[in-house]
Amino acid sequence: MNYRDDFNQENEQNETNSFDLTMPANSQNGEDAGKTNLESESNTHHFERASFETQNLQEANNREYTASPNMAELSRSKEEPKTGKKRNLKGFASTLAAGVIGSVLTLTILPHTSYMKDYYSNVDNQPAAAEVKPVTAQPTVAKSSDNSIADTVESVSKAIVGIVNYQKQQNNDFFGDSSGPSQSVESGSGSGVIFQKNNNYAYIVTNNHVVEGASKLEISLYNGEKTKAEVVGKDALTDLAVLKIDAKYVNATASFGDSSVLRPGDQVYAIGNPLGLNLSRTVTQGIVSATNRTISVDTSAGSWDTNVIQTDAAINPGNSGGALINSQGQVIGINSLKISENGVEGLGFAIPSNDAIPIVNQLIKNGKIERPYIGVGLEDLDQIPQVYWQNLPNSVQKGVMITQVDPQSAASKSGLEVKDVIVSMNGTKIGTSSELRKYLYTKVNVGDTVKFGVYRNGNLKTIDVQLSK
Repeated sequence: MNYRDDFNQENEQNETNSFDLTMPANSQNGEDAGKTNLESESNTHHFERASFETQNLQEANNREYTASPNMAELSRSKEEPKTGKKRNLKGFASTLAAGVIGSVLTLTILPHTSYMKDYYSNVDNQPAAAEVKPVTAQPTVAKSSDNSIADTVESVSKAIVGIVNYQKQQNNDFFGDSSGPSQSVESGSGSGVIFQKNNNYAYIVTNNHVVEGASKLEISLYNGEKTKAEVVGKDALTDLAVLKIDAKYVNATASFGDSSVLRPGDQVYAIGNPLGLNLSRTVTQGIVSATNRTISVDTSAGSWDTNVIQTDAAINPGNSGGALINSQGQVIGINSLKISENGVEGLGFAIPSNDAIPIVNQLIKNGKIERPYIGVGLEDLDQIPQVYWQNLPNSVQKGVMITQVDPQSAASKSGLEVKDVIVSMNGTKIGTSSELRKYLYTKVNVGDTVKFGVYRNGNLKTIDVQLSK
């Protein structure tokens, strides 16, 4: 076995700790990579997605709509009997004369009436097709003393929905062979927030892990009605997704607030469907424990450091995608995570509204999030045996080793090679693959040229890479 084979064999043993950037990290990745791990380890803490999973088989509530055809009655004019050629000629001449006189009168009088003006005015005033407006954060205003918290919660709760994720499941016989057609089985449930409605559709924001892998999504509204939802777009890294349903089911929407004005101690309320739809629109109360927390989570598109709001309001399985609101009833966070560990209580996390809004707008516009693409597979240096460190200086203990290069990628064209160790990007130190991804997706854009500091055979080199998508 040569050195490269030995390296590849060792890398295969550690493949669960690596991620691949040979495919762009957009909203498609989550679907290709499979179902999100709902439980992940981060340091010594156990982070758990706040979605609720079940294996109970449920039938979808199909509705049939019938319409009666419009029946139109057609009248026919009676034919008069013929009374001779002379009478026919006389009648023909009379009809012709009447037609000519009528046409002259119409052309003479009609332009001096309001008929033509009214006609074209009605045509010009036809309603245009409904457009989706960009989502914005509304300013936070002082709460009116006339409205109680119960009134506020009641109003917002009408915009909170339950989401049931159905996935295809193949029937297997006693020997494990497939038998018969696959069927949709309920695999989990979560929550969502209706934030916009136009003439045709209403739009819902939720977590990506609530809808990931679904063959069908069923929405349960506050009045008990149920309908199917269509995915507009989703993004695994930020754990956000946008759905749409028929607007006829929706009577209320929620508005986003400005999460940047939050301070520890502010009163907040979490609304969602813990443990499934039987406890739909449950409200829990708490405070903002901290802002701008960074939590490392594993997604179906790789590890990601997520900026979150920490709260002690109870967030349980099934609350994922629900609303964290302020005292004014504005959505200032999307509930997403909690720490599930013995002896730990009151540690829930929500995606700030100011972070969610740009993602939501891009998902509505493009159906996915377009991010820069390098075209390499990576492994954290501290996960690789030192025998493969290629004479790195003793001072280099952190970095990211390239384990694979896409031949058609920007990395290949720029000269990056397998076993190069990346230690910086545009002068910013890179110690882990998560740090590299964070810099790549938040600091630079498609088309930018990035200076990669890499060690090759113990020597530091600078390689310029123009990012593609």
